[in-house]
Amino acid sequence: MHIMEGFLPVEHAIGWSLASLPFVAWGLRSVRRRLREQPEQRMLLGVAAAFSFVLSALKLPSLTGSSSHPTGVGLGALLFGPLAMVPVGFVVLLFQALLLAHGGLSTLGANLFSMAVVGPFVAAGLFRLGRRCGLPLAGCVFIAAALGDLATYLTTSIQLAWAFPDPAGGFIASLAKFGGIFAITQIPLAISEGLLTVLVVNTLARFNPEELKGLALFARRGARV
Repeated sequence: MHIMEGFLPVEHAIGWSLASLPFVAWGLRSVRRRLREQPEQRMLLGVAAAFSFVLSALKLPSLTGSSSHPTGVGLGALLFGPLAMVPVGFVVLLFQALLLAHGGLSTLGANLFSMAVVGPFVAAGLFRLGRRCGLPLAGCVFIAAALGDLATYLTTSIQLAWAFPDPAGGFIASLAKFGGIFAITQIPLAISEGLLTVLVVNTLARFNPEELKGLALFARRGARV
């Protein structure tokens, strides 16, 4: 994640930007509708955005052209749905590119697609699947946040492998190389993010039960972490 400025070929940078654009528009519409119907959730959405900003700003070197860090998007995806995290992720990544030199403007579309599109949708999908299978809520939150994080980095590995295929083995060999290097640092980070997300959800449920009413995560009656 956070593919650095100018690292992707121009056609790839443009392509990922175009792929992300419909999700940004769709996400903005979703957030506006939700806040219009439930304006009291503005503060909680701000908490989810701050959580993502802080975690994704923890930059650890991974390999040339990118870095590893938690993403923090799983929490917001579970509380507000994956679409809400697309515009949130856009703002987070834009500020980090401009203020922290994490990522870049030319690679913003690629970074947005991996962190704010794939990650949240995978997290939300796994959470719903876990609940349908009868798993405890805490386990569903952990699996969703951790594997949503890993899905982001798998997507980044695909993006880099597509842009820079191995001269001998092509796309598959390059994907194995990028994915393998990412996994060394990302698996423990994903586990840590999963545990932290469970802790945050548990805290919100304990101290802000009224504000959490009506959110998808707590739609199931009697659900507790």
